[in-house]
Amino acid sequence: MVLSVSGVLLLGIIVFILFRKDGLKISHMIVCMLFGFYLASTSIAGSIKNSADSIAGFISGLHF
Repeated sequence: MVLSVSGVLLLGIIVFILFRKDGLKISHMIVCMLFGFYLASTSIAGSIKNSADSIAGFISGLHF
């Protein structure tokens, strides 16, 4: 659950930065949000979550 909230927060920040700095229009932002909601309700959502969990596990396993 924490990863999901962090991922949503990170993507929200990225969309906000694009909106503020790169001229992302509000209509583009709405399309991004709707795409995310519709994508979350498809059958591929489980694969995306598993991939994100794997990437997060890989990153957390890196030691510098």
